[in-house]
Amino acid sequence: MNESRMSPTVRWSPQFLTRDFTLVWWGQMVSQVGDGVSKLALLWFVYAITGSPLKTTIIGLLQTLPPILFGPFIGVIVDRLPKKLLLIGSDLIRAVVLGFIPCLISVESFSIELLYILVFVHAVATAVFGPALTASIPLLVARHEFTAANALLQTTTSIGIIIGPALSGIGIATMSSQEVLCINSVSYLVSAACFLIIRFPAAESASAAVTSLTNMFQDVRDGFRYVLFDQRMILLLIGVAIAYTFSASAFSTLFPVFGKEMLDLGPIEVGYFWSVYGVGLLVMSLGLVSLSGWPLYRRIQMMMVSSLVSGFAIWGLILTSNRLPAALLLFVIGIGAGALTPIAWGILQEIAPRAMLGRVLAIYNLGAMVAAIAGMTLFGWTTQEIGELPSVVGIGTGFFLTAFVSAYVIRWMRTNWTEQLLLPKSLRRSSLRRSSPRIDQ
Repeated sequence: MNESRMSPTVRWSPQFLTRDFTLVWWGQMVSQVGDGVSKLALLWFVYAITGSPLKTTIIGLLQTLPPILFGPFIGVIVDRLPKKLLLIGSDLIRAVVLGFIPCLISVESFSIELLYILVFVHAVATAVFGPALTASIPLLVARHEFTAANALLQTTTSIGIIIGPALSGIGIATMSSQEVLCINSVSYLVSAACFLIIRFPAAESASAAVTSLTNMFQDVRDGFRYVLFDQRMILLLIGVAIAYTFSASAFSTLFPVFGKEMLDLGPIEVGYFWSVYGVGLLVMSLGLVSLSGWPLYRRIQMMMVSSLVSGFAIWGLILTSNRLPAALLLFVIGIGAGALTPIAWGILQEIAPRAMLGRVLAIYNLGAMVAAIAGMTLFGWTTQEIGELPSVVGIGTGFFLTAFVSAYVIRWMRTNWTEQLLLPKSLRRSSLRRSSPRIDQ
């Protein structure tokens, strides 16, 4: 594909890209702050009552199981049903299971086993919400704004990480984990209210409403066939995501343990340090808004460089027990970790057929979540049985592996990537004569 000519520059305005996307952004900002509050509360609650890093990772494992167990079928549902309905329904379910239910249960009856069940149900709703939200972006903004929209959505995650854990640490110290979880229900209700007034294209709602679900298994097979055989670029991006989430998910899940054992942090300090990580993530997200017009291969180069930066910064945590250098390293780790997801999602939104985007995103998430569950299990066991330092070394090495796989994708693109690769195989032969030249080298 000839991408030497830059796409139109994305500019800031009082509205983020479009009126409807602005509503999405504000809803997600409130929701992500609530997620930041509840995430630390969940992890700290489990570690405080068990003292086990391995049991702490069960929270992370439960959150990754639904995309693995149900991901391909969720992709079909996202492709076939109105996305507005899926987004609102997912938010309401999440408000109930991690908000209203914890508020209604007495402290004496609120066991860790019940918490695990609620986390799993919450994760099922989140597994639907994520692909539905990402698949909605092409319906709300123009093609050249895809990466910018994903980056803006990641700013809500960053703001949630900055504000949420700090609020959660204060809440844990002054109230209880149960009361902190109750706060989260309001954030999901705000998000659902924003989706309620968003105007999705009429064609999307109409076509979805008349589509039958009887051919779901065939649709799942079609999705896997497209990813595995028809579109090599998507398969390579899944490889990058696998390397990234193998380490990144373990780092985010075990950071309360690393902070407590390596830096002697309490819950409030852990919240502040995680907020510093969120500031770095926010800086990268804002930068990606202006870089969304970059050629595709240059965006992948950004993924490669940012992964290298994160790997070196994580290794740097081994060399310091001082809190100020550690906070600076977390800021750098956040910058490095902020590039991959918005760029990868933007590429998938650009090259996947609109009618198959939900399945493509679900299969992408499936690979990422399998890697995440493997990483959390391996590094959780390593931390408990061997110690924190080997886990930190291994997590940093995983980011270097991400950079290596990204470099391979760039090399493959320089010799193989042409516009006709976006077509189904049945149409490629007829388009060979008029296929676009390779990307600029």
